[in-house]
Amino acid sequence: MRITVVIPALNEAGNIGRLVEETYAVVPADMLGEVIVVDDCSEDTTGGEVKALIARGTWPGLRYLRHGDRSGQSAAMRTGILAAQYPIIATMDGDGQNDPADIAGLVGQLAPPGTKGPALVGGIRIDRKAEGSKRLASRFANWLRDRVLRDNCPDTGCGIKAYWRDAFLKVPYFTSMHRYLPALFQSYGYDVAYAPVNDRPRIAGKSKYTNLGRALVGIYDLVGVAWIRKRTKVPPIVEDSQGERHVSDLVNRTKRGDIGRRTGSGEPS
Repeated sequence: MRITVVIPALNEAGNIGRLVEETYAVVPADMLGEVIVVDDCSEDTTGGEVKALIARGTWPGLRYLRHGDRSGQSAAMRTGILAAQYPIIATMDGDGQNDPADIAGLVGQLAPPGTKGPALVGGIRIDRKAEGSKRLASRFANWLRDRVLRDNCPDTGCGIKAYWRDAFLKVPYFTSMHRYLPALFQSYGYDVAYAPVNDRPRIAGKSKYTNLGRALVGIYDLVGVAWIRKRTKVPPIVEDSQGERHVSDLVNRTKRGDIGRRTGSGEPS
């Protein structure tokens, strides 16, 4: 399966260029369709690093998009996913702490789009390199989120994930949604899975989040996502049409995005 790698970035000079080069070096060429870096209105040379790589012409499919206003990581992810040309998305944080060598393994566990099986495979960071206070805050946040959402996700904050593009575009969009993707996918009837991934120390720059900031935003969003999970219903639906007398699974057709086609005939309904 050909994939699009989307990397949201904010003030990641010193990280983003080497991360892009590393991605092209370790993701199999027959898998990697394009890499889209979405710059969330950086004030440093993040954009310059990526544009310099594009100008060299060595990395086919490398694209650079920039927000006119700072809009957040979820907005940057959605911008890249809307622009993506391939049906499978892999995302990484722009700070280089996610290891692009893990992408192929995550994609390998995905089900083909529209079939049964995981529509999202999320990374679980092993031997985290963050400072102790952030690790403790992350453990508490994961515990609290799982108590409320029951999504069985051990590490929702891990930025490296692979998933179906169409499925992502069907779930509700809001700022900070990137922290709740497994729960949102589950709410809309998709299967999710998890796999261990590498975690690396930040080489340049500094984190954009504080423990307090994450906690305040996280509690607010947690209430909203809990409401979505409680109020969302995806019923099993079958259609028995006269003539052909076929029975089609409309839920799966909706997941594939071909709800307007007759099963088997390929003709518009």
